[in-house]
Amino acid sequence: MEVVGAGVTGCSAALTLARAGLRVRVHDARAVAGGASGRNGGFALRGGAMPYDQAREFLGAEEARSYWELTEHYLVGLGELGGDALQRVGSLQLAADDEEREELAREYEALREDGFAAEWREPLPPPLDPRFTAAIFHPADASVQPARMTRRLAERAAESGVEILEHHRVRALDELDADRVLVATDGYPSGLLGPLEGLIVPTRGQMIATEPVAEALFPCPHYGRHGFDYWQQLGDGRIVAVGFRDTDLTTEFTDEEVTTPQIQTALEDFIADMVGCRLRVAQRWAGIFGLVLDFLPVVGRLPGEKRVWVAGGYSGHGNVLGFMCGDLVARSILGERTRVLELFDPGRLLGVEAR
Repeated sequence: MEVVGAGVTGCSAALTLARAGLRVRVHDARAVAGGASGRNGGFALRGGAMPYDQAREFLGAEEARSYWELTEHYLVGLGELGGDALQRVGSLQLAADDEEREELAREYEALREDGFAAEWREPLPPPLDPRFTAAIFHPADASVQPARMTRRLAERAAESGVEILEHHRVRALDELDADRVLVATDGYPSGLLGPLEGLIVPTRGQMIATEPVAEALFPCPHYGRHGFDYWQQLGDGRIVAVGFRDTDLTTEFTDEEVTTPQIQTALEDFIADMVGCRLRVAQRWAGIFGLVLDFLPVVGRLPGEKRVWVAGGYSGHGNVLGFMCGDLVARSILGERTRVLELFDPGRLLGVEAR
């Protein structure tokens, strides 16, 4: 069994396959956690990329609830594997205006109706007020050090017998002799997915990390404005801010991991406005995630290919979904049927019915 991509998905899948007794080799053009799995904002959230109330309408009530419950299960499992790389501090989903507040209220009611833990927060304390009007607190969510988490997954896989080849780019499927191949590169173009290539859209997320701030202002991951703004304060006081992609959308559908002045300035201005002063930026970076237009992961056998499987397309929610889908695609390869994978079938992007 060959796996392309040593991020959270590839390492999760390799671990499951190896524990089932398969010989597994993982390839990565860089190193373990060298891509988005080690370069993201560190949010570990339950659920999918679409709001829960919309998921109920789009997928059906039973399917949406099962999907959300499954992500909660895998979030617990991620914490068990990750140790101190994951902190269960919850997350705060914020409304920036009255329209977004109404949307959040609908999602909150849907979550509560289906038995999911959620708390309504209104009014909000400074420095969130007056920029944000209300929020949902999700107590099950977590903050994660993503590179450390992914490396720990890779270590577990290696201990189970997985061979990991770093700095080895697979340029064609013909290079791989195995009868089954999993492509787990999320938004990074691999050239290995045939007609599916490009339908998981490479999308750049830019980030900054500030100098430490003495006051603990943000006790958990925060996100608002429909996910375009998200930030958290780390244990050492640094503030990590991500997003503002919508200030220059024409440049952000790309696989180039570079920062741009317009978005970097927007991130700096946002933090300065929140904390009341301009902070020194200690680090800047970017990562690439895979965006899918229906906000569902893409997981399963590649249509028209007997030996090629794919797992990716998490639309910015890859820490938990990547871990979950890596395990689920591995179980599918082993012959186990999981109902949620019918929703994630790659064929839907090509107009091919799920089998």
